[in-house]
Amino acid sequence: MSKAVRQTRERLQSGHSRNFDRELMMMHIDTLRQSAAVVPIFVIVVAVLGVYLTRDAGILFWTIPILTAHAINMLIGRRAKKQEMSAESARKWRQLLLLGQLLVGFCWALFAMQNCATCGGDSFAFYKGTTLLAAICITAMSSFMLPRAVPFSFAPATVALTVAAILTRRPSDIALTAAISVAVIFFSFITNRMYQSNLKILSFQSEKDDLIAELEVAKSMSDEARRRAEEANLAKSRFLASMSHELRTPLNAILGFSEVMSAEVMGPLNNPTYREYTSDIHRSGQHLLNLINEILDLSRIEAGKYELNEEAISLLDIAEDCIGMVQLRARAKNISISSQFEAQLPSVWVDEKSMRQVILNLLSNAVKFTPQGGEISVKVGWTAGGGEYVAIKDNGPGIPEEEIPIVLSAFGQGSIAIKSAEQGTGLGLPIVQAILAKHDGQFMLKSKLREGTEVIAILPPKRVLQSLPAVEDAPLAERRKKSFA
Repeated sequence: MSKAVRQTRERLQSGHSRNFDRELMMMHIDTLRQSAAVVPIFVIVVAVLGVYLTRDAGILFWTIPILTAHAINMLIGRRAKKQEMSAESARKWRQLLLLGQLLVGFCWALFAMQNCATCGGDSFAFYKGTTLLAAICITAMSSFMLPRAVPFSFAPATVALTVAAILTRRPSDIALTAAISVAVIFFSFITNRMYQSNLKILSFQSEKDDLIAELEVAKSMSDEARRRAEEANLAKSRFLASMSHELRTPLNAILGFSEVMSAEVMGPLNNPTYREYTSDIHRSGQHLLNLINEILDLSRIEAGKYELNEEAISLLDIAEDCIGMVQLRARAKNISISSQFEAQLPSVWVDEKSMRQVILNLLSNAVKFTPQGGEISVKVGWTAGGGEYVAIKDNGPGIPEEEIPIVLSAFGQGSIAIKSAEQGTGLGLPIVQAILAKHDGQFMLKSKLREGTEVIAILPPKRVLQSLPAVEDAPLAERRKKSFA
């Protein structure tokens, strides 16, 4: 497939250098066969008018060679239609058809040499001129796909008229020669323009077909890549699901036994270094368990397996609970948390566990990166569009603007987080974004270096449960009495 795409692209970039000889020749043969009956009818009409004008049946003998030449052209076209047409054979058939047109041209030269001794005035010259002009038009319309068809068909007649004009020097013959010469040149130019236009149309059609072919190949490649990605994602989900059970089972034992040992439930640890080791083991196990939980949450959201158990809850209550959960860590760093809640906010229709995880992740990040003695403010209120939001702002070191996309990506950490002593997985903010997206909400992060960070979780208006006011009892309308004139 890659080879097909490369070949198609090279063909498009090189420009369509082929001359479309085969296509143009097939179109000319089809046009020639469709107009096969036009020339015999025209020749018969011309012969009848000639007999009527000259009162001489001798002109009828001219119809035999021209109809024979026309039949030869038809036979050549039919034979070319039956055979396999290639680019090389198209040139051969074009030469044969041009020779056939030249044969027709000699027949028209015989017509141009006809004279009428009994005709008075310039009536016979007008008859010949009109006939030749009509023949040029018919040939131009039926053979514009064959280059140089008009010159080959009427060059002999033009030469015959020129010789007759030189010999007779009559004004009518000179005018007829000039008119036919100009007509041959004009219709040759017109047929050449029509030929070039059809050549461009064929070129555009070929480019369109090549583009469609390339798009189909690219689509098949993208479908194959998508299928492989889906299979890889499914394999990843299965792996994480199986590994979560295999990892959590020994982690529970590590956490439980390390906590028992650090608390000295079964007896004192005489060596203080061992007591420190047990605390480190418990903290490392807890960190590993949090990492596994966050990875599983993110993988379930990406796989579309994260289902929401929606119910009516209050953002104010959840925000207060989350502030209480991080208050102990904040006091340990002498960080003050202030709250600014809008009174009488209605409930929202969301998943309580998910929204609690969102606010807790944002608050934990604020406490983690705010220095000693810092400040954190939490706001809950209305948005301008009628939704509700939770905004958390700190006065920490902030994030450089160029690192914000990195921070919002999975496992992405900024330079401040990497240098910080606090451990992190880089999955908190991606999980927050994914959960808010499941609720049709938005997540905004505003931060500048050394100016702090503000994160805003927004829920849309359709998630807000507005209560309708009670309908007041209104008195019944009195019945109007009918009045008659």
